[in-house]
Amino acid sequence: MHIVMFSINPLFPDRVTGGAPRQLQRVAEHLAGAGQRVTVLCTQAPGADQPFTWGEGVQVLPLLPFKQPFPQPYDIPAYTSAAVLQIMGEYLATADRFYMHDGEFLFPYAYQQIPTVVSLRDNLYPETIHGGYLFAGDKLILISEYSRRYYLDTVGRFFPEFGERVVVINNGIEFEQMRPTPPSPELLRLLPTSIDLARHALILHPHRPEASKGAYQTLAVIDTLVHDYGLTHIRLLMPRWLNTQLTPALQAFYDDLQAEIDRRGLHDYVAWHGWLPLHLLPEFYTLGALTLSLGSFPESFGNAVYESLACGTPSLAARVATHRELLPDMLLAKVDYDDTAAAAAYAAAVISEERRTSPETLAYLREHYAATRQVEAYADVILNAQVAAPMRYQHPTLNENARFGLAYWCYRAADGRVYHDFR
Repeated sequence: MHIVMFSINPLFPDRVTGGAPRQLQRVAEHLAGAGQRVTVLCTQAPGADQPFTWGEGVQVLPLLPFKQPFPQPYDIPAYTSAAVLQIMGEYLATADRFYMHDGEFLFPYAYQQIPTVVSLRDNLYPETIHGGYLFAGDKLILISEYSRRYYLDTVGRFFPEFGERVVVINNGIEFEQMRPTPPSPELLRLLPTSIDLARHALILHPHRPEASKGAYQTLAVIDTLVHDYGLTHIRLLMPRWLNTQLTPALQAFYDDLQAEIDRRGLHDYVAWHGWLPLHLLPEFYTLGALTLSLGSFPESFGNAVYESLACGTPSLAARVATHRELLPDMLLAKVDYDDTAAAAAYAAAVISEERRTSPETLAYLREHYAATRQVEAYADVILNAQVAAPMRYQHPTLNENARFGLAYWCYRAADGRVYHDFR
């Protein structure tokens, strides 16, 4: 069987730029290992336009001329969109199955005669949201219960059959890799020279450079730990993004972050490092005393929180989106968004007591979020997909009899305040 896959993200033979590309690679390799032929079409990135393979049976073709770098990949002329459609159509002509990773191929008429599976990997970016409303496949994979409710209560309002086509397959953790791992010479060479592992407690912020990922909230916590708690032995590690994705806006973000670091008097307590290759992440997580995920970004899963836990390093997450529910409160520390005092108090306790991930948390992760179970579920859905009839559109009537409740993307905190994941 020939399976054609689509990724609007650039893909690289020697590095992984985030959770979604890694999940795609694992699914493709699993299908190839089961005897399927897999072709992955993705966006060209500067200096990364040559075909490559992911092992035997998976060919990756960086052919698609979407705008780079991110965001707004569809900010292209009509003739460039035509080129995307032309290229995809030529490969779809030989496809037995089509798998669209992240729902961002916005031309449903191009695949309506092919058994198609779509997955949506986030709850925010416009291309993914549009992909949800344009969904015309057999099955729609969502990667958390939060995302299911989010799309069911929005897109599903208008399509009565929408819920029947949704399958929830949680992201999986590769526990054979993501486990406590001592640092190798390779990782040590990549760490900032100011870091002294014998003296410093490392706080990790392993997120791409977007304000919504919590960089400013993290700096506020570090400020409190250093200047109020007197924890002068801590060091915050923050990554710099790939040079191929550097834009004036991104440089301005870095400049503003550096100004915030200087304003808070944290010059000696924050160290920058390069974007790390996937195989070094277990070592990196293991080095940490604590991983912070304090942003407002409404994650559909949020891999870093749970990979860090798997490697033995505690995580602290803001109660935003799926982090409210993927792990029970007793197994993952959570704070309300922008609650610096609560975050700093927890961080200080973890650092001073040198806590590690609890056995109960590890057991729960292994039971519910195993990578093997994930890729097997994807393969089952993709291989058994059928050509689906278009969903019926139905406009709901809102009148005096309509009943309203607090949306799933909102929650009421213990102090009575109501938080909205998208504001």
